[in-house]
Amino acid sequence: MLKYISVDQEADPYSIANTIALNALVARAKSKGELLAHLKKRGVEDDVAQATIFRLQEKGLINDSEFAKAWTQSRHTSKKLSKRIIAGELRTRGVDQQSIDEALDEIDDESEYRTAFSLAMRKYSTMSRLEPEVQIRRVQSLLQRKGFAFSTISRVIRELGIQSDEQR
Repeated sequence: MLKYISVDQEADPYSIANTIALNALVARAKSKGELLAHLKKRGVEDDVAQATIFRLQEKGLINDSEFAKAWTQSRHTSKKLSKRIIAGELRTRGVDQQSIDEALDEIDDESEYRTAFSLAMRKYSTMSRLEPEVQIRRVQSLLQRKGFAFSTISRVIRELGIQSDEQR
């Protein structure tokens, strides 16, 4: 059960901002950029928001590096997304490039390939009655939507053994 703190409208702006920020962090961890945007959206002044975020960072409640690592692991494992797509998501959440690079370094190229291959294998197993050209097109489309590089997609298709009439 999520426990939210009620906002005392009579309190000083710093405690209001702190309460809003803590309530935002109850549902899920947020990056510094996301929390700053949330505070601004709720009408908190910029200097108050910055001070609140600074205090929360000192307390260890906001850590962009840890957020990026957790986000990367979650999205790569559950959504089967490539490093490129994950990096874009982290950038839109206001995470700095150094934290993004550190988080993405934990996913090696072989792990990304295995993810792409398992995703393609699951798709391929549902298309046994289709023409090879259609199978290739659908596997390519799936992997492209997930953000995998062309070299990875080519390797996956080669190892699946799908050959079109032109390739035979």
